[in-house]
Amino acid sequence: MTYTAYDGKTTRLSIASSIDLVSWNKYGRVLSQEKYKDYWSKAGAIITEQIGNQQVVKKIDDKYWMYFGDTNLYMASSTNLIDWEPEENIENGALISVLHPRKGFFDSRLVESGAYAQYTENGISLMYNASNAANYSDPNLPKFTYAAGQALFDKDKPYKLKDRTDSYFIYPDKAYEKIGEVNEVCFVEGLVFFKEKWFLY
Repeated sequence: MTYTAYDGKTTRLSIASSIDLVSWNKYGRVLSQEKYKDYWSKAGAIITEQIGNQQVVKKIDDKYWMYFGDTNLYMASSTNLIDWEPEENIENGALISVLHPRKGFFDSRLVESGAYAQYTENGISLMYNASNAANYSDPNLPKFTYAAGQALFDKDKPYKLKDRTDSYFIYPDKAYEKIGEVNEVCFVEGLVFFKEKWFLY
């Protein structure tokens, strides 16, 4: 399981495992390298494949892959699901963005991984959370609205974006989504296949 740890100042994407969902082994930061010690990171979505009724982590080129981030989306890979290596630019060592905000769209302010990514024959499907900027944004949504879109990545090159939706498929339209501790928010975070239907949380 990926989760976001917060010390009151910085969020850090972390990893844990359990065999019974009661007792957990925590392995610390996904970005365990020293240079990322104080790097703000969250929202990890590991690529899985549906086999029968189960989601099973998927290896591509002998590695597991994860999308993460909450302004741009980045990638990390692992051979054991515990130790992760971020994909970095070989020239300057910066994280490589595989999905980023777009001016004039619902995702003009930020993009953030939602539920796990799903490997299919057509590509890797990822639902993502997004925020509408104050300027250069989707005029149909209030500024800073959090809505959700979908992106499709190449099934053999998970870092290669093939397509993404021009508009959101879910947005705040209920009173408890429009007004709260943070106004105008819908987050997609969990996805379950149950009795031949998909349930999105």
